[in-house]
Amino acid sequence: MKKLAILVSGRGSNFEAIARQIRAGKLQAEIAAVVANVPSAKALETAETLGLPAISLPSKGIDTDTYAAMVVEQLAPLGIDLIILAGFMRRVGTPLLEAYRDRILNIHPSLLPSFPGLHVQQQALDYGVKFSGCTVHFVDAGLDTGPIVAQAVVPVLDGDTADTLAARILVEEHKIFSEAIALILSGAYRVEGRRVIRKD
Repeated sequence: MKKLAILVSGRGSNFEAIARQIRAGKLQAEIAAVVANVPSAKALETAETLGLPAISLPSKGIDTDTYAAMVVEQLAPLGIDLIILAGFMRRVGTPLLEAYRDRILNIHPSLLPSFPGLHVQQQALDYGVKFSGCTVHFVDAGLDTGPIVAQAVVPVLDGDTADTLAARILVEEHKIFSEAIALILSGAYRVEGRRVIRKD
């Protein structure tokens, strides 16, 4: 069984969705560790409730690469196949990128390359776009710049606020993240430049 490590900073709703897919037999994987960089993250409590290994590894006051090395040290004995960033609100440092090259996935609540970074739904509303959505992508050294694995489109309604748009996008995040994880774990893809292409 392929092993996942899930990195979180907050409530971990995408982590919960992935765990549900695994329990339902729809995603063939095992969550070997849930690592939170914020000790108060609700996802830690959820992991413990689900009987999953929960690791609190605070990052406050620690530089990016030093923290990344700490994460690598925690994960090294576990035989992790794929790292999942599920609301992990830190840049991924070089030691982690090197140790798990092309084996880290993130989900971002916009149709990349539009609106990287933070406050994404407000960016979309301010810009006046008619469609937004979410993107699963490989993590590289840039900010939300890695090759795109999957996307889902969500219409922007005239009465939307940042919160209502975020809530509708989150529904799609919960769907496509597990699908993207399954594809990458299957190995039935290739990367050509920035394109992730399914193999027949």
